Amino acid sequence: MLSLKSAQAVTRVPANQQRLLLLRSFHQSRLVAANYDNSNNMHRGGGPSKPQSSSSMYAQMMAQRRSKLPRNTIVKFVPQQEAWVVERMGRFSRILEPGLAILVPVLDRISYTQSLKEVAVEIPTQSAITQDNVTLELDGVLYYKVIDPYKASYGVANAEFSVTQLAQTTMRAEIGQMTLDTTLAERNLLNHNIVNAINAASESWGIACLRYEIRDIHPPAKVVEAMHSQVSAERSKRAQILESEGSRQSAINVAEGAKQAQILASEAEKMQQINRAMGEAEAIRQTAMAEAAAIERVAQAIRGTEGGHQAASLQVAQQYVEAFGNIAKQANTIVVPASANDVAGMVTQAMSVFSTVTANQKKHHQQNTAKILDEGDGGFGSEQINH
Repeated sequence: MLSLKSAQAVTRVPANQQRLLLLRSFHQSRLVAANYDNSNNMHRGGGPSKPQSSSSMYAQMMAQRRSKLPRNTIVKFVPQQEAWVVERMGRFSRILEPGLAILVPVLDRISYTQSLKEVAVEIPTQSAITQDNVTLELDGVLYYKVIDPYKASYGVANAEFSVTQLAQTTMRAEIGQMTLDTTLAERNLLNHNIVNAINAASESWGIACLRYEIRDIHPPAKVVEAMHSQVSAERSKRAQILESEGSRQSAINVAEGAKQAQILASEAEKMQQINRAMGEAEAIRQTAMAEAAAIERVAQAIRGTEGGHQAASLQVAQQYVEAFGNIAKQANTIVVPASANDVAGMVTQAMSVFSTVTANQKKHHQQNTAKILDEGDGGFGSEQINH
């Protein structure tokens, strides 16, 4: 609330302008009431009522205002969250704060009572055209508060009506700067812009707009149908995209699985071949060791047994006869030696080859042994062997 000095510092509205503003506001309200009475009289069978003169309307308005204002009883108690504007001899005097107040009889008069509480005003439904030429039906709720009782009393005739009209015009102006999608998606931004515009315009009225809330936005029926179709198409698009993504991921997973299966199959085949080769090599090794052991035993038997050469000759002769007997069973084309009937000659030749191979091996073994002894004993090993 303002003190007396701060209230007097504000530019005052002349009395004739106050009367003109009050008269205009009251005239508008009386015209609405007269139209309503005329419609009722026409329904009842009566004629239209005659409009009153400006002086009578102003007098009636002032009488109604005086009937609602507190009377000067010298001692008054101002309720909490209220501000009473006192005029002395028709001129602003002071603003009474909540609590005890002493008035001068006859000279002082309580001209205005302002509530300092937050007030909610319903903004009626109105039409607005967006930037993309779509007509909308909107309504809302405005919350305002009187912060300067002096300006609220002398700066505007009807604060609630004025702020309601300002909210409607501001809403239409803000809607005209936004598209339909922006209006529907950014209500908070729209409310914020409306509040700022109302506060900038109502500063001289002593009123502060706290917040504005848009309750309902009603687009045309065809626009609503188009929006529903757009939403359905968007959802169908998302479903197709998700389905294609699922098919793509499924194909990738199948290809990856086939790749892994081929890799594992090749690894298994590789291990199988390695194991088979190792088995064959081990079999060959074992066979060679067995044959070497058999040959070694045969050689030992030939060398250490009396008549060993004759037994070996007999064995070679038997194998020769068996091989010659089976030579014609495996193929139609055969190669026959020139002396096929000379078994003794063939055996003698085989034994001669065997004796030559044995002598060469023995000689080679003696040379290796002498070389090893020469390297280890400084040459004495060869003399001892020759000796």
